[in-house]
Amino acid sequence: MTFDVGIIGFGPAGMSAAIYAKRFGLSTIVFEHGISGGNAALSPLIENYLGFPEISGSDLVAAMENHAKKYVDKFVDEKVADVSGGTGRGFELETRREREKVRALIIATGTKHRELGVPGEQKLRGRGVSYCATCDGFFFRNKKVAVIGGGNTAAVEALYLRDLGAEVYLIHRRDKLRAEEVYYKRLNEKKVNLVWNTVVKEILGEKKVEALRLENRVDGTVSEIQVNGVFVAIGDDPQNEIPKMLGVTLREDGYVAVDQNCRTNVKHVYACGDITGLFNQVVVAAAQGALAARSAYEDLTKI
Repeated sequence: MTFDVGIIGFGPAGMSAAIYAKRFGLSTIVFEHGISGGNAALSPLIENYLGFPEISGSDLVAAMENHAKKYVDKFVDEKVADVSGGTGRGFELETRREREKVRALIIATGTKHRELGVPGEQKLRGRGVSYCATCDGFFFRNKKVAVIGGGNTAAVEALYLRDLGAEVYLIHRRDKLRAEEVYYKRLNEKKVNLVWNTVVKEILGEKKVEALRLENRVDGTVSEIQVNGVFVAIGDDPQNEIPKMLGVTLREDGYVAVDQNCRTNVKHVYACGDITGLFNQVVVAAAQGALAARSAYEDLTKI
């Protein structure tokens, strides 16, 4: 069977694309090998999605997923290993066990957490080094932890860990957070320890995280801080392997270049959500998913 639209990724963008594609009368197949909902599912708290003043990422994503799956003709819980075709002839997507054909392709692969790239990080990954407070925070209740980063994600994770009873150090390489002002106020109210102008040089420990070696970027002094865990929240990198396979144009930062209607430079290939690097917010991803589906409909039906 050849599906009208193949969607790779089932976060808010992919879910929205599935709903709109089906409502436009297009048959849809979705590929998702990770957790449905992407990074949004891992957020402890979302306060800026329209209609939900306060909701956990997992709850919001669960509602979206229940809605979207009603519109999916086939769901493949596997990673797309290879994509071929194009030039208006459709595409063939191959996983470990399946091979499917689609007329158009919507890429909603999102981003992955950026790593520090310091000694000890890989060795102690899963042994105190984490990239998701929602996933692993429970194990650090009433312990001492560090969160690395200065954006909204880092601030939210620090507050979440503090609410679990952890003593939290938020370590940022600059002298001011990039996070919204509302988070800065809450960090002070919750008595999160803010460590400015500091970078992590090494994560120390034999079988588990025991300490961090830090360097002050202003005076160059090196110090150590004893912690039981470290949560890395320094940003994300685009998961652009599929676009590269197809010859899709990427921006200098690796994100997919799209027009205002989510079309790429490759015929019948569209991208939406965080992979476009526009504004990594759930509301934007959902809107782009709808746009991508509409563009696919217009192009496939020659409207």
